[in-house]
Amino acid sequence: MILIDQIFISNDIITEQFICDLDKCKGACCIEGDGGAPLLDGEAELLSAIYEKVKPYLVQSGIEAIEQQGFYTQSDNKKVTPLVNGGACAYLTWDGLVSKCGIEKAWEEGKIEFQKPISCHLYPIRIDAIGETEALNYYFWDICSAACKLGKKHKTPVYQFLKEPLIRKYGEAFYEKLDATAKHLAEQADAESLD
Repeated sequence: MILIDQIFISNDIITEQFICDLDKCKGACCIEGDGGAPLLDGEAELLSAIYEKVKPYLVQSGIEAIEQQGFYTQSDNKKVTPLVNGGACAYLTWDGLVSKCGIEKAWEEGKIEFQKPISCHLYPIRIDAIGETEALNYYFWDICSAACKLGKKHKTPVYQFLKEPLIRKYGEAFYEKLDATAKHLAEQADAESLD
């Protein structure tokens, strides 16, 4: 782990490589899993405020799940997005055969200012609480094996692929420190391999 601005960061975020490959996975992370997307403080309440503008982008089963369960639910004492019959996220929409976020679709079309929950935007990074601070961990899931393969092909570390959401959550200065640390660690590893 490395520490930047009191945020712990798993080395895997620097060393592992990743680029989403929606043509291969079809957005499986919005469909698979045993719980909804984790929501930060304020995001759960925001979902209720934007729901009517997001609703036209959602599939009928998602609308029904939200209207039965609420804009968010609780799982392990955390607020999460509701699921359709324990499977897909209720905020899911379809783009052909690829599942996408209905919230993000509304954002892309300028209907709302909230892009999507930060946990979704940061995936495959997960934020874990450690006392008063946070830890960023790389979450490997076999449904993302094509993303790992594409990341290796283009030599793109997880943190570089997730530059935009990392800046959205922690700011430009944090990202620049992370990038500088990653490059320094890579230089050290190269120097050690030459010894």
